Amino acid sequence: MRYSIPHALTLALLVFCSGPLDAAPAIENPDFTAGESIPKGASHDWNLGPTGARGWMHSHRMETTSARQILITEVATGSPADGLLEKGDVILGIGAANFTSDPRTAFGKAIGRAEASDGKLTLIRWRDGKKEAVTLQLPVLGSYSATAPFSCEKSKRIFEQACVALAKRMKEKPDFGNPITRSYDALALLASGDPQYLPLVRQQVLAFKDYTDPERRSYHSWFYGPITLMVAEYTLATGDKTFLPDLRRLAGEIVDGQSPVGSWGHRFVQKSGRLAGYGMMNAPGVPLTTALVLARKAGVQNARIDQAIEKSQLLLRFYVDKGSIPYGDHHPWIEAHDDNGKNGIAAILFRLTGDTEAAAYFSKMSVASHGGERDTGHTGNFFNLLWAMPGVAIAGPEATGAWMKEFGWHYDLARQWDGKFLHQGPPQARNDSYARWDTTGAYLLAYAQPLKKIYLTGKESPKSLHLSRTEAREIVSSTRGWSQGSKNEFYADQSTPELLAALKTWSPVLRERAALELAKRKFDDISQLTERLQSSDLNTRIGACQALAKLKPKSDEAVLALIETLNAEDLWLRIKAAQALAAIGPSARPAIPKLISMLAQGKSESDPRGMQQRYLSFALFDRGQGLLGNSLEGIDKPALLNAIRAALKNDDGRSRGSVTRIFGKLTSSEIEALLPAIYECVVEPAPSGIMFADGSRMAGLKILAQQGVREAMPLCLSIMDIDAWGRRNRLGPCLEALQLYGASAKPMLPKLREMKAELETRRDAKNLSKEIKLFEDTIQKIESSDSKVDLVPLK
Repeated sequence: MRYSIPHALTLALLVFCSGPLDAAPAIENPDFTAGESIPKGASHDWNLGPTGARGWMHSHRMETTSARQILITEVATGSPADGLLEKGDVILGIGAANFTSDPRTAFGKAIGRAEASDGKLTLIRWRDGKKEAVTLQLPVLGSYSATAPFSCEKSKRIFEQACVALAKRMKEKPDFGNPITRSYDALALLASGDPQYLPLVRQQVLAFKDYTDPERRSYHSWFYGPITLMVAEYTLATGDKTFLPDLRRLAGEIVDGQSPVGSWGHRFVQKSGRLAGYGMMNAPGVPLTTALVLARKAGVQNARIDQAIEKSQLLLRFYVDKGSIPYGDHHPWIEAHDDNGKNGIAAILFRLTGDTEAAAYFSKMSVASHGGERDTGHTGNFFNLLWAMPGVAIAGPEATGAWMKEFGWHYDLARQWDGKFLHQGPPQARNDSYARWDTTGAYLLAYAQPLKKIYLTGKESPKSLHLSRTEAREIVSSTRGWSQGSKNEFYADQSTPELLAALKTWSPVLRERAALELAKRKFDDISQLTERLQSSDLNTRIGACQALAKLKPKSDEAVLALIETLNAEDLWLRIKAAQALAAIGPSARPAIPKLISMLAQGKSESDPRGMQQRYLSFALFDRGQGLLGNSLEGIDKPALLNAIRAALKNDDGRSRGSVTRIFGKLTSSEIEALLPAIYECVVEPAPSGIMFADGSRMAGLKILAQQGVREAMPLCLSIMDIDAWGRRNRLGPCLEALQLYGASAKPMLPKLREMKAELETRRDAKNLSKEIKLFEDTIQKIESSDSKVDLVPLK
């Protein structure tokens, strides 16, 4: 059974994250009481909690902090706002005071206060030039407890009311939504433990148990995860083995779609054995791994599943103590404590597999992410909110209570008057890609945590991972102040001793923010940082490296200490020391022999993916920052060539690409010595970093053609892969390389003409005019050439 991807999700998944969602020009802040209107292209409005109203607020740089008015855009019939508010009204404040801060936060908190007392929510309403107070009557639910949603009557009432509303909707409209939201809606009802909802859950299991996409046509990775989670959790919760064969097939197809390094992309691996498009995407990948773990728990026993889980965990565990799990096979994300909710679902994954160290770390990162950090996410924050509370709850009731005290206003604002939830989206000028997605199931997974009826809501979660009240509150308070718009401006008010203290913290994100502020202040007491490199505390040593890297050349007196740090036992400390040395620049050239020696070592048992080699390649060869970028004077060439051979085998395409930048500084004889390694790099593309893998292959192909290597001539055609993503990055370089063979390339003409003819007969031939012209030019140049190249066999 196949399902076409919803239009909103297509928009959400089409592009690699190239900038913040509100990268468009700033939207003016209108005064609605002066007759101004919502600016063109800024249609995003907000649900205003259980009032039954929706309202528009000004946003800028992913914040609503500059707004002071709420324009009512919609009022539901029969809701508390019906008859008191209408479309076009302007809300100027709460109680007797106008808004003096972010009205989104203020409104959410006001709902909480009203529900905790008599339910009366008084608003300052402006209509037709007249300002007056109106009071909405909300149901009294009580306040969130100090451990909400655990031991919390309000949370219990919200959950039960929403389950009733969700069940009613699912019964009336079982096909409402897309496979993602429908799966999480079913999981939410299953998490209630109430047997009256089981027929509705089973109905969704029946609807999706046959899901398959063997042709890899849609962005199916996003569907397989939630669907398989639902089928597995249903099987585990009910003991009903009816769907075990379906679960076995779903899990098998997930395993078949995994890349050699343990990842998945928008789609599963293609016939080539590599991921399509730009490769790894952890947002669907972590749920897919979690689904495999639950399928195994449900009774799907298969050695290949065990291997797939192990590979994926190896990939994801690298990010423990380093930052958030990033978009793909990239650097740890250290701008925020979560990136699209991946840390939350990772906490669940590692808790399920018994890796308590990793589970504790990713759960703490989830606790640390609130406020503006939860507003962020690639093309929207749907997944950042979906996995928020499930990740926080692993750290226990004190953690959830502290987090809800800080961020509970968001949940109250998102809750509709009928009890269901609708995706709010982040503050932004443009439409959210997940706009109006049903998020009832996503939010109910948060409120269901105390019930512990399914594994996504804490079943068998160990208390050993729980934080104390003091620990939880310290984490939440320490991460206040950051937002997408203001970034690190909050840290400008901190003293230098406070920033230096932050360099010792457990959080790599806080360390990075402190380092950035120190660099902004042009901190010059380098000895304080150098001394920390000798500390017995690992976080202190890594924090010092982070600060030294941000201070760049000013850190030159730390070079010798950083070189000594390259001998450290901890992998990440060695990498951060290398990054600091590269940032320092020419003064750090004495480190080059040591770095070259380390680069040649490649993978090891403690570093099976060659991450040290990856980062050392950047430190040595990266454009503009690599220590070998300016000169090879005094460099041990045999050692360098040996390191290059090793680095060209790294799993990462971007890492290989950085290495090829050194080719132009090598002599002809040195290049000749590297030809076998270069040829292998071209023939065998990197299994990861797919988006950047073509760089090293094209650079290598050019070198091989310039050297007249016989075996490389047919490669000019075979590695074009004109049906694969990114062909424009390959066609030009491949054809230009072939032209370097001159008349010697004439045996390639029949194949060239065949490929050109094939492009001309395609339905999208008009869109391929540039590519077809490249083929025509190459054919003409080779046909008219009378200069043959002495072809050299590869040694």
